[in-house]
Amino acid sequence: MAATTASPADTAEARKRSPIYYGYWLIGVAFMAQLISAGSQTYVAGVFLVPMTEDLDWTRTEFTTAQTVGRFIMAFFGIFVGSMIDRGFARGLMIVGITLLGAGLFMTSGVNELWQWILLRGFMFTVGAAMLGNLVVNVTLSKWFVQRRGMAVGIAAMGVSTAGVVLPLVLTPFVDEYGWRAGWQLLAVIAWVSIYPVAMLMRSTPEDHGLNPDGRTDEEMKTSAGLAARTDFANSLTRSQALRTATLYQIVLAFGISGIGLGTMLFTTIPFTTDAGFSRTTASFMLAFALALPAALVKPIWGSLSDVFAPKLMAALSFLVAAAGMWVIVGAAQTHQTAILAGGFVMVGIGLGGQIPIQEMIWGSYFGRRYLGSVRSVAMPFTLFFGAGGPLVVQFYFDKIGNYDGAFYGVSALWVLAAVLVMLVRKPKVPGATDEAGDGGPSDGGPNAGAPDVPPAAPTAAAPSVPPSVEQPAEQLTGNGAQPSDVPPAEPIAEPVAAPQPVAAAPPPPPERPKVPPRDYMQTD
Repeated sequence: MAATTASPADTAEARKRSPIYYGYWLIGVAFMAQLISAGSQTYVAGVFLVPMTEDLDWTRTEFTTAQTVGRFIMAFFGIFVGSMIDRGFARGLMIVGITLLGAGLFMTSGVNELWQWILLRGFMFTVGAAMLGNLVVNVTLSKWFVQRRGMAVGIAAMGVSTAGVVLPLVLTPFVDEYGWRAGWQLLAVIAWVSIYPVAMLMRSTPEDHGLNPDGRTDEEMKTSAGLAARTDFANSLTRSQALRTATLYQIVLAFGISGIGLGTMLFTTIPFTTDAGFSRTTASFMLAFALALPAALVKPIWGSLSDVFAPKLMAALSFLVAAAGMWVIVGAAQTHQTAILAGGFVMVGIGLGGQIPIQEMIWGSYFGRRYLGSVRSVAMPFTLFFGAGGPLVVQFYFDKIGNYDGAFYGVSALWVLAAVLVMLVRKPKVPGATDEAGDGGPSDGGPNAGAPDVPPAAPTAAAPSVPPSVEQPAEQLTGNGAQPSDVPPAEPIAEPVAAPQPVAAAPPPPPERPKVPPRDYMQTD
């Protein structure tokens, strides 16, 4: 059950259905949340890496260790966050999360020792970001949208790439002018001002507020227009069921490997470009306009394509585009060709732009929205374990070799491997033919999955109509999401009703017997 249940008055008001479906407001909330969450953890790292390591006399591996620790913390803390989302605490999570994240950002300005940096970046940043980042908002959007899920998540995920456009351009000159300590303080203020207002708009599920996924009316939910939403809910797998499927681990492996490249690019674009002889301004331009901006612009396109075509096919295509771009980047950096270098970053940006919306589309369409928070969070440890070591290994390679070229070629090979692995993913079967959702039906993931598995009866002229209260399917009696146990069992019919026979004329009534006066038992003879 949701933590906060709408009152009858609130529900009635929600059912008036404003011209704008409330889910569209949540897309804006998710956009801002991901801008701050992803920006504070990844895109700004390149802005602070060189100034902090030079000022504090750290190696780049030591600087990156905090990020690696944070990935492991995120992996386990995400399990708690996922279950809280399914219980309806999305808004509370965001408010607590931005409080912690902002405090951690501000306190980083006072760091002097490596252990302080690891504590703040590895623990405080991570916990705060986990409570307002893509797990919270993308799972919530997947509950509000079914047929338009890819489009919704794609638009919201533009916030991740927009962070790469805005934050480096704002922070790089500010850090160069006022120092990295003032830069962390400015980022903390930006985070607080941006998230506190929008967090108050967050809502966990449409049903809690008298609404339906995709803005469908109650009448549409009973027809074919609401079939996708009903099926998605009915075919949802619980956490324990998902853990028993091979599909979960196939998805984790494919996107875990791809996450190594994603983290590497977001973390090392600026130092890679400056090490190749380009200025910090040019490096910021590559990160903001060549990598992040194309990634932002194509996210809704990748998401919309995933609503139409097989999401795993779109994922493989995005991996291959990014893999090809890495070769272009390394070659252009070695020959110092700025235009070709920018083109390589654009290719990688286009490829990376598909990975968030397509991955969320795969999770939602394969495992359903009902328990999606719990399923996504239990997969996070496996996914993040892969990504956690990526930036650390790349920085270790740099410390030993003196450049990133070999590491970038390795990332390209991993993306090719991820493309192969994701094509092997198959949609899981629904245990018990979805009887748990009260909407038993075929579990093959076809267009009619979740529909009652009862063939329509052939019309019979002689058969009388049976009242709906006797033989109506459980789904129609309970509505979306109710359990069959909530419905009183129908009274069994002992014998089939026979066709009516011609009725003969009734015989005449028997003659009336004469009336006898009542005897007075008090009278004596």
